[in-house]
Amino acid sequence: MKKIRIWDLPLRAFHWLLVIAVVALVVTSEIGGNAIEWHFKIGYFVLALLFFRIIWGFVGGYWSRFSHIFYAPSTIVAYLKGQDKPAYHAGHNPLGSLSVWAILLLLILQVTSGLFSDDEIAFIGPLAQFVSSTAIQKLTHYHKEIGKTILIILIILHVAAIAYYKIKKNNNLITPMLNGDKSLPDDLPASKDNIYTRMLALVILGIGLGIAYYVNQL
Repeated sequence: MKKIRIWDLPLRAFHWLLVIAVVALVVTSEIGGNAIEWHFKIGYFVLALLFFRIIWGFVGGYWSRFSHIFYAPSTIVAYLKGQDKPAYHAGHNPLGSLSVWAILLLLILQVTSGLFSDDEIAFIGPLAQFVSSTAIQKLTHYHKEIGKTILIILIILHVAAIAYYKIKKNNNLITPMLNGDKSLPDDLPASKDNIYTRMLALVILGIGLGIAYYVNQL
């Protein structure tokens, strides 16, 4: 057993920035009024973060890549039946991967629908001009009611799962997401995490911020 770098710094930064941003989005949506202006700004930031995560899923550290988060249905069934592997204790296990995919997909749908939404008071999404009023109403309803509710439920389940692993299985999932390391068998690969990968991450995030700014200007 030795300490192995599992979560590279860019992935950890993405995770905690996303946590803060999603909480802020929920709070500003509940406050309403002038807070909606911040809701839109934070939404654009989340758009940039999601762009980063998608690209990082192909070029990031070993355990950050989608190829190590995607599991075949048969593998998930086998895991639920008790089949275990050392790699499942490094990155996301087959069941945890489903949570990651679900949250990412819901966030993409939530941000996208927000870009088409209209609060009928002062703010309207930059992409609303490209669709019909009926589509705007449906997307706004999804964004404010359906998507928001499902996303909050998924996040609560995600947090509950983390607490379960800590209490019942003595598996701390929070600390590795803070320092990046886990004590694992020394034959498992480590994620590359150096100055070059971090500079690459900044470039990708910069492109994402540029895309978000462009969308905002439409």
